[in-house]
Amino acid sequence: MKVIKEHIKTGSFKSFYLLYGSEEYLKKLYRDKLKAAILQDGGDMNYSHFEGNGIDPKKIAEDAQTLPFFSEKRLIIVENSGFFKNQNELSELLKGTPDSTIIIFTETEIDKRSKLFKFLRDAGTVSEMNGLDEKNLKLFVASLLEQEGKKITEGSITHLLDKTGPDMTNLCNEAQKLISYTADRDVVTVQDIDAVVTTQITGKIFQMIDAIGSKQPGKALELYYDLLSVREKPMSILFLITRHFNILMQAKNLQALGHNSPSISEIVGVPPFAVNKYLSQARNFSMKKLREALEFGADIEEQIKTGRMLEKIGVELFIVTFSKR
Repeated sequence: MKVIKEHIKTGSFKSFYLLYGSEEYLKKLYRDKLKAAILQDGGDMNYSHFEGNGIDPKKIAEDAQTLPFFSEKRLIIVENSGFFKNQNELSELLKGTPDSTIIIFTETEIDKRSKLFKFLRDAGTVSEMNGLDEKNLKLFVASLLEQEGKKITEGSITHLLDKTGPDMTNLCNEAQKLISYTADRDVVTVQDIDAVVTTQITGKIFQMIDAIGSKQPGKALELYYDLLSVREKPMSILFLITRHFNILMQAKNLQALGHNSPSISEIVGVPPFAVNKYLSQARNFSMKKLREALEFGADIEEQIKTGRMLEKIGVELFIVTFSKR
């Protein structure tokens, strides 16, 4: 991202950019910053946009060969194309693209072995955007509130993140709710957060596993019933619980093998911000207990699917079994 910022600052751009990863907010942010800096007064006449599967690679190449009209640059944006996960001729077609054309690709998943990825890596700038670590995520939240004259303590930010998770778009939406709710007050409190911020289901699952690990079945069941009250299906909740235990087991094992937080984030597939939270939570369980939880969850799922147990009771049984002292 630092490289892209420098390109925008200096006005010296590469012919190709690939912005990929799980954090939609960052991909859109840098896509739009690049677009504004590249086009300037060029307008729509020098801009093409392609999105989704089924894009004709030849059409992109054809547009890429078109010289800009009354402008120095032509910009093409290609989003969620799938070109980086299957074999295609686009890398060959883009060779010889004139210097006046810039192409920005934004993708969620890519295969680094693909010809197109290797071509862009060598001929352009590739940036992976999978979210911020905890420190920078807290700074991001503080800056959103500061822009509107609001202050917030680090402890309150931590409480907010526990409810929202690390998704930056969601954080922006919840920050706006807090700004409106606090009105003329300049300090955002934990009470404000509890009053207006929507707790994401992943946040409730985190809280539920905390309650299970600290042997508080009543609290864990209360969180379960809260999810049921907002029409979450028991089988979906069971899936999220077992997925969470699987992440805990992987993270605990990788830490024991000497992996650091960035490495665990990449291997397990969780945001950098969340790694330390998973590791902290994993300390409440032995590897044996984590394996038992996964096996028990699979057994409960099988009994539910074969009609030998009701969904709601199955999840209750899981919670009570692993939160008992």
